[in-house]
Amino acid sequence: MNLALQTTVRSICLWAVLTLCMLASIHGVFLDAPRERVMGDVQRIFYFHFPAALGSFLAFAVVCFAGVSYLCTRQRRWDHLGRASAEVGVLFCTIVLVSGPLWAKSAWGTWWTWEARLTTMLVLWLLYISYLMIGLYTDSREQRARAAAVVGIVAFLDVPIVYFSVKWWRGHHPIILGRGGEGGLSPEMWPVVWICLVTFLLLYGILVGLRMSLARAEDIVLDMEEHLQN
Repeated sequence: MNLALQTTVRSICLWAVLTLCMLASIHGVFLDAPRERVMGDVQRIFYFHFPAALGSFLAFAVVCFAGVSYLCTRQRRWDHLGRASAEVGVLFCTIVLVSGPLWAKSAWGTWWTWEARLTTMLVLWLLYISYLMIGLYTDSREQRARAAAVVGIVAFLDVPIVYFSVKWWRGHHPIILGRGGEGGLSPEMWPVVWICLVTFLLLYGILVGLRMSLARAEDIVLDMEEHLQN
């Protein structure tokens, strides 16, 4: 079996597994998960909101790692990984910022409050939007990659601030990972949470892989253009 066929088969298998996970997630969220006693069905937004948030944290951690690796090695593959992960992370972060207000409107009676978790998450989204915009202001791939690596590393400092914000500055946002206390989930909800989390992580891996392939192709085209110009 040649490499191209192996890649195609692997891609089909990954998409098939992702499709099954998505179907299992939807079934779990709307049919298996118990109805929350206080918020009712609107609480089901949580099963998309929470995995998207954790997925964005993972994505931005990979951006930071890729930035450090690029500055140490100057290898383009690390820049490709950082850009790909940042784009998927921004997508997940956008899901968080859209689903959060939908949940908040029912739970708090308002779409948005400038409490710590919401504000720091918005700042995180803006930081990585800035990361993605760096390429618009320079034609040099080396300068863009170096600047993006630095921004990706610095921006990641906001991730632990977002995570611990509900403990450092107690606001309206619940502490999701509490055990048996305020903000903790009932045991019946956790199986669906895990299914949704696996789905988002698998989606993250597939999208990053596709975006890295596209980045490599873009680099090949740019290398050919530079060679022809010289």
